[in-house]
Amino acid sequence: MMQMEAKTMTDWRLAGAPTPCYIVDEAALERNLDVLDSVQRRTGCKILMALKGFAMFSVFPLIRRRLHGVAASSLDEARLGFEEFGGEVHLFSPAYSEAEIDELIAYSDHIVFNSISQWDRFKEKVFGAGKRVQCGIRVNPEHSEVRTPIYDPCAPFSRLGVTRANFRKEMLEGVSGLHFHTLCELNADSLARTLPVVEEKFGAFLERAEWVNFGGGHHITRPDYDVDLLCRLINDFRKRRPNVREIYLEPGEAIALNTGVLAASVLDVVHNGMDIAILDASAAAHMPDVLEMPYRPEIIGAGRPGEHPHTYRLAGGTCLAGDVIGDYSFPEPLRAGSRLIFLDMAHYTMVKNNTFNGIRLPSIAIRDKQGGVRIVRRFGYEDYKGRLS
Repeated sequence: MMQMEAKTMTDWRLAGAPTPCYIVDEAALERNLDVLDSVQRRTGCKILMALKGFAMFSVFPLIRRRLHGVAASSLDEARLGFEEFGGEVHLFSPAYSEAEIDELIAYSDHIVFNSISQWDRFKEKVFGAGKRVQCGIRVNPEHSEVRTPIYDPCAPFSRLGVTRANFRKEMLEGVSGLHFHTLCELNADSLARTLPVVEEKFGAFLERAEWVNFGGGHHITRPDYDVDLLCRLINDFRKRRPNVREIYLEPGEAIALNTGVLAASVLDVVHNGMDIAILDASAAAHMPDVLEMPYRPEIIGAGRPGEHPHTYRLAGGTCLAGDVIGDYSFPEPLRAGSRLIFLDMAHYTMVKNNTFNGIRLPSIAIRDKQGGVRIVRRFGYEDYKGRLS
């Protein structure tokens, strides 16, 4: 459980923010950045923020003091990083389109191609762009560390990255680096098992690579993460590959892990075999990973069913029958107006939420170091209407 949030339960409840509302804590974010920056200082690597996991640009000024740039996966992410973050913009997508490639080149410092055919198609565009763009190829070492198939980039038949059988180094004139991504929410021991496979399969090209991107999924700011092992792996790789001038990591979740909450309110309590509390927050619309992974988010002051005297199923306010967050117990009964604080809701929430059923998106707020809460964005009807035609 988040130590920052558990210790300040009363502060969160009395914050005065509307519900539903994502609230990101500046002090917790800085603690994560301290850990990430320590890795940079110990190894000389550069850490990028993966915008797919966290793209709250109102806190970019704080993040860019420590990190070197962003990792983008689309035109709009690249533009956001270019306009709002500064620093380096690294781009990867499974495929680029002719309609977007010129604009992508304009925003990007590094472009990683997912296939040799995409590189062949667009390399002349890059060469003729009038700016220096580092180009790379994403490789697939066919080494799985992720247990959840939907998040495994190296699962059988994955579209992500070039396998060794399809890798033709004679076609890589102008390519300066390699990118691989095999992890998701994993510790450094997974990287330790991955690196030998990458070097065995793609070592011939690594001998002339100027940079290597170790991808994302490094859960560096998790309390039990082995930072010492990560630093040793990076430093040892540098010794084996002295030609590699830059090593990049691009975590997303690790930047915002345990830095924010989702405040929600109970709208009604109904009964159908058990008590069911209907909230103004939705699993389907506001925390989609709860259904996608699936997983059960923690709530301040709540326990497992039966652990406390009053057990409820918590459900969202959409018409989806399966819009259910989970079953929880509480020391006191819930009633309309009761306020709940869901933990660890900064990453993969704001970037993935939606307006299904016309449900409004949660407001976004920042909790400063003095405990004050400032609303930085509210959403309304125009945000829903603007996505439609």
